[in-house]
Amino acid sequence: MRRPLTFSICAFALALAPSVLYAQDPAAAAPAKPAGPPKLSFTTDAGLLLVQIKGDQTAAFEELVAKLKAGAAKTEDATVKAQLGSIKVYKTAEGAAGGNALYVILFDPATKDAEYELFQLLQKVMTPDELRAPETQEFFKKATGAFAAGYNKLSLTPVK
Repeated sequence: MRRPLTFSICAFALALAPSVLYAQDPAAAAPAKPAGPPKLSFTTDAGLLLVQIKGDQTAAFEELVAKLKAGAAKTEDATVKAQLGSIKVYKTAEGAAGGNALYVILFDPATKDAEYELFQLLQKVMTPDELRAPETQEFFKKATGAFAAGYNKLSLTPVK
Protein backbone atom coordinates (compact mmCIF):
# COMPACT_ATOMS: atom_id res chain seq x y z
CA MET A 1 0.00 0.00 0.00
CA ARG A 2 2.81 2.43 0.76
CA ARG A 3 4.72 1.87 -2.48
CA PRO A 4 1.99 3.18 -4.86
CA LEU A 5 1.46 6.26 -2.66
CA THR A 6 5.20 6.95 -2.49
CA PHE A 7 5.53 6.48 -6.23
CA SER A 8 2.57 8.84 -6.86
CA ILE A 9 4.02 11.54 -4.63
CA CYS A 10 7.45 11.26 -6.28
CA ALA A 11 5.92 11.37 -9.76
CA PHE A 12 3.88 14.44 -8.82
CA ALA A 13 6.95 16.20 -7.39
CA LEU A 14 8.94 15.36 -10.51
CA ALA A 15 6.16 16.71 -12.74
CA LEU A 16 6.16 20.02 -10.84
CA ALA A 17 9.95 20.42 -10.88
CA PRO A 18 10.13 22.47 -14.14
CA SER A 19 7.58 25.00 -12.91
CA VAL A 20 9.49 25.41 -9.65
CA LEU A 21 12.78 25.88 -11.49
CA TYR A 22 11.54 28.41 -14.03
CA ALA A 23 8.94 30.44 -12.13
CA GLN A 24 9.99 33.76 -10.64
CA ASP A 25 8.23 33.69 -7.30
CA PRO A 26 7.09 37.15 -6.17
CA ALA A 27 6.40 35.80 -2.68
CA ALA A 28 10.05 34.96 -2.14
CA ALA A 29 11.09 38.60 -2.53
CA ALA A 30 8.16 40.30 -0.78
CA PRO A 31 9.33 40.48 2.85
CA ALA A 32 13.04 41.00 2.15
CA LYS A 33 14.69 44.35 1.66
CA PRO A 34 16.23 44.80 -1.77
CA ALA A 35 19.96 44.18 -1.91
CA GLY A 36 22.46 43.72 -4.70
CA PRO A 37 21.62 43.89 -8.39
CA PRO A 38 17.95 44.09 -9.44
CA LYS A 39 16.05 40.81 -9.60
CA LEU A 40 13.61 42.17 -12.18
CA SER A 41 14.81 44.97 -14.44
CA PHE A 42 14.55 46.20 -18.00
CA THR A 43 17.48 46.84 -20.31
CA THR A 44 15.56 48.90 -22.86
CA ASP A 45 13.57 52.13 -22.96
CA ALA A 46 10.26 50.43 -22.18
CA GLY A 47 9.21 47.32 -20.31
CA LEU A 48 6.18 45.12 -19.89
CA LEU A 49 5.19 42.63 -17.21
CA LEU A 50 2.56 39.96 -17.71
CA VAL A 51 1.15 38.87 -14.38
CA GLN A 52 -1.26 35.99 -13.73
CA ILE A 53 -3.44 36.52 -10.68
CA LYS A 54 -5.79 33.95 -9.20
CA GLY A 55 -9.29 34.70 -10.49
CA ASP A 56 -10.81 35.06 -7.03
CA GLN A 57 -8.01 37.27 -5.69
CA THR A 58 -7.88 40.12 -8.18
CA ALA A 59 -8.91 42.63 -5.49
CA ALA A 60 -5.66 41.95 -3.58
CA PHE A 61 -3.57 42.58 -6.68
CA GLU A 62 -5.50 45.73 -7.56
CA GLU A 63 -4.95 46.95 -4.00
CA LEU A 64 -1.22 46.41 -4.54
CA VAL A 65 -1.38 48.52 -7.71
CA ALA A 66 -3.31 51.25 -5.88
CA LYS A 67 -0.71 51.29 -3.09
CA LEU A 68 2.08 51.59 -5.67
CA LYS A 69 0.38 54.53 -7.39
CA ALA A 70 -0.34 56.26 -4.07
CA GLY A 71 3.25 55.69 -2.98
CA ALA A 72 4.56 57.18 -6.22
CA ALA A 73 2.77 60.41 -5.40
CA LYS A 74 4.38 60.75 -1.97
CA THR A 75 7.89 59.30 -2.44
CA GLU A 76 10.96 61.53 -2.44
CA ASP A 77 13.04 58.91 -4.28
CA ALA A 78 13.52 60.33 -7.79
CA THR A 79 14.25 56.93 -9.37
CA VAL A 80 11.15 55.31 -7.90
CA LYS A 81 9.07 58.36 -8.81
CA ALA A 82 10.27 58.03 -12.43
CA GLN A 83 9.62 54.28 -12.48
CA LEU A 84 6.11 54.49 -11.10
CA GLY A 85 5.29 57.75 -12.87
CA SER A 86 5.04 55.88 -16.14
CA ILE A 87 3.16 52.80 -14.91
CA LYS A 88 0.02 51.72 -16.76
CA VAL A 89 -1.84 48.62 -15.62
CA TYR A 90 -4.40 46.77 -17.72
CA LYS A 91 -6.55 43.74 -16.99
CA THR A 92 -7.14 41.63 -20.09
CA ALA A 93 -10.68 40.66 -21.04
CA GLU A 94 -9.53 37.21 -22.13
CA GLY A 95 -7.96 36.12 -18.84
CA ALA A 96 -5.34 33.40 -18.54
CA ALA A 97 -5.24 29.63 -18.23
CA GLY A 98 -6.91 27.97 -15.29
CA GLY A 99 -9.40 30.75 -14.64
CA ASN A 100 -6.65 33.19 -13.68
CA ALA A 101 -6.81 36.89 -14.51
CA LEU A 102 -4.08 38.30 -16.72
CA TYR A 103 -2.70 41.77 -16.06
CA VAL A 104 -0.40 43.73 -18.34
CA ILE A 105 1.83 46.31 -16.66
CA LEU A 106 3.51 48.78 -18.99
CA PHE A 107 6.44 50.97 -17.99
CA ASP A 108 7.06 53.47 -20.79
CA PRO A 109 9.55 54.93 -20.36
CA ALA A 110 11.35 52.42 -18.15
CA THR A 111 14.33 53.24 -15.99
CA LYS A 112 17.06 50.93 -17.26
CA ASP A 113 18.59 48.50 -14.79
CA ALA A 114 16.29 49.60 -11.93
CA GLU A 115 14.39 47.16 -9.73
CA TYR A 116 10.85 46.51 -11.00
CA GLU A 117 9.80 43.70 -8.67
CA LEU A 118 6.45 45.04 -7.46
CA PHE A 119 6.84 44.19 -3.78
CA GLN A 120 10.29 45.74 -3.63
CA LEU A 121 8.95 48.89 -5.30
CA LEU A 122 6.15 49.00 -2.74
CA GLN A 123 8.65 48.71 0.10
CA LYS A 124 10.55 51.69 -1.32
CA VAL A 125 7.47 53.94 -1.20
CA MET A 126 6.37 52.93 2.30
CA THR A 127 7.59 54.54 5.50
CA PRO A 128 9.41 52.44 8.12
CA ASP A 129 6.31 52.68 10.35
CA GLU A 130 4.09 51.44 7.52
CA LEU A 131 6.46 48.54 6.85
CA ARG A 132 6.40 47.47 10.52
CA ALA A 133 2.62 47.66 10.85
CA PRO A 134 0.91 44.27 11.35
CA GLU A 135 -1.69 45.11 8.69
CA THR A 136 1.12 45.63 6.16
CA GLN A 137 2.50 42.16 6.85
CA GLU A 138 -0.99 40.71 6.42
CA PHE A 139 -1.38 42.64 3.18
CA PHE A 140 1.94 41.27 1.86
CA LYS A 141 0.78 37.72 2.64
CA LYS A 142 -2.57 38.29 0.93
CA ALA A 143 -1.03 39.97 -2.13
CA THR A 144 1.72 37.38 -2.61
CA GLY A 145 -0.88 34.64 -2.30
CA ALA A 146 -2.85 36.22 -5.15
CA PHE A 147 -0.12 35.45 -7.71
CA ALA A 148 -0.89 32.34 -9.76
CA ALA A 149 2.55 32.41 -11.42
CA GLY A 150 5.70 34.50 -11.50
CA TYR A 151 6.30 37.52 -13.68
CA ASN A 152 6.77 37.31 -17.42
CA LYS A 153 9.02 40.19 -18.45
CA LEU A 154 9.50 41.81 -21.83
CA SER A 155 12.07 44.54 -22.47
CA LEU A 156 10.71 46.58 -25.39
CA THR A 157 12.40 48.58 -28.13
CA PRO A 158 10.30 50.83 -30.36
CA VAL A 159 10.23 50.04 -34.07
CA LYS A 160 11.03 53.03 -36.24
